[in-house]
Amino acid sequence: MKRHSAIWMVLALAAACQPGGTVSRQEAAVLSGEVTSDELLKADRLPGHWLTYSGGYRSWRYSGLDQVNTANVHRLRLDWAFQFKSLEKVETTPLVVNDVMYVTQPPSDALALDVRTGRPYWEYRHKLPERVSVCCGQVNRGMAILNGRVYLGTLDAQLVALDAKTGAVVWKAKVAEYSEGYSITVAPLAVKDKIIVGISGGEYGIRGFLDAYDAATGERAWRFYTIPGPGEPGNETWSGDSWKQGGAPTWITGSYDPELDLIYWGTGNPAPDWNGDVRLGDNLYASSVVAVEADTGKMRWYFQFTPHDVHDWDSVQIPVLVDGEFGGVQRKLMYFANRNGFYYVLDRTSGEFLLARNYVKVTWAERIDGNGRPVRVPDMEPTEEGTLVYPGVQGGTNWYSPSYSPRTDLFYVPVWELPNLFFKGEADYTPGLPYWGGLVQGASEEPPGRGAIRALVPETGELKWEYPMLTVPWAGVLTTAGDLAFGGTTDGQFFALDARTGEELWFAQLGGMIATNPITYLNQGKQHLAITAGTTLFSFELE
Repeated sequence: MKRHSAIWMVLALAAACQPGGTVSRQEAAVLSGEVTSDELLKADRLPGHWLTYSGGYRSWRYSGLDQVNTANVHRLRLDWAFQFKSLEKVETTPLVVNDVMYVTQPPSDALALDVRTGRPYWEYRHKLPERVSVCCGQVNRGMAILNGRVYLGTLDAQLVALDAKTGAVVWKAKVAEYSEGYSITVAPLAVKDKIIVGISGGEYGIRGFLDAYDAATGERAWRFYTIPGPGEPGNETWSGDSWKQGGAPTWITGSYDPELDLIYWGTGNPAPDWNGDVRLGDNLYASSVVAVEADTGKMRWYFQFTPHDVHDWDSVQIPVLVDGEFGGVQRKLMYFANRNGFYYVLDRTSGEFLLARNYVKVTWAERIDGNGRPVRVPDMEPTEEGTLVYPGVQGGTNWYSPSYSPRTDLFYVPVWELPNLFFKGEADYTPGLPYWGGLVQGASEEPPGRGAIRALVPETGELKWEYPMLTVPWAGVLTTAGDLAFGGTTDGQFFALDARTGEELWFAQLGGMIATNPITYLNQGKQHLAITAGTTLFSFELE
């Protein structure tokens, strides 16, 4: 097995952190960011760039670059590193256009970096109120780019359009009232002439939604509420007025099928998290994936993975879109590794359920029936005494991205094998304050949890291979035409695997928690890999 380890004293940091200074005419041309909607449509065929959160509308997180491959990946070395001016957890996925990298800095800032050196061209600092309500860290996962502008969501629930050349504000739109628990941590998605943005705040009893804004003006084009109001189909699945603060946020970027003109977006758990007594019913459209029309926001179909979710199993995982054969029939498919521990295959034209199979240990459900509903194991709901359940509150997987490689026809997912004790408590709603309805804690009598990268056969959910970890992952997977799969661990290890076998071929210890998704791109004709660890962004190339 080829293996290469490197621990660097990052000498490149000083050079990378010099002030941006004056932008020259040549740099301004590089910084134009003139990415059109047509170019976004073919982002998967432009592997030298990284144009959307998931690398393209199908969300494969796969690159056609193959300069770095199984034969030479052991020669990867550090090219440069950039130190963020923040102590918050960095969960951003950069965008790369030509020689510019656009990246967010927690809590709600944006930068343009020179991909050749890591030197900043410009920096936008968003001023936040003294207090914002966020459940899980003041994080930001990235931006969208379209027609010379980049688009940033903020923790005080604003959408900001910035000039890609200068970082100057073009417009700001107030998306929601931050004092009521709304925030934005998601990377927006540019679709045609609109910017699609989701909302966070499920743990604060918000009413979730998905928005579209005119990219040129900032005017809101449509809003789709993930919790239907009175008189709308699905409202009857919420007892009483529980729909008003029912959660179902949209805090991870979705996918888009231009042929069907449908946007696919996952929704979060219903609120309160662990006490379902105050919201009896299935709680549509929480813990679901929804298909909405790009022009109108009208829902075409939905699929609910976990009806009446009481374990905080958000379904915001990335919908992966693949055209392929299923059961001998050519279909437009969706692959979805859900936080509840099951891997699903759906027909993305109609939402028809095709397959479900557990990919981690599951104790709360016996199986998924022929209609896609779970057959639950009795007495697995949270109790005052505590109920032990697999998977735990983090789920079988979480927000970090899976990947699909058309070369191997395998689906790669970072997983957790870890249970929790789920406790039910009182659920009192106050705007802007946590709306939990219980708590979770570790189970000391159980074996220690572990993580892995698992490669699944998409049509069956069968395990092809596993790469075990000593810690659990908080990073997504990137696959490439070099037959490589890249990932990271919470203890700072960035690694490359043989995408066909799972064999470890290279790793580098970066010295900080990796809580993001790796990307790849071309810089001066050479393939680079980028990932953040701790509060540093690293770029690698072949020596």
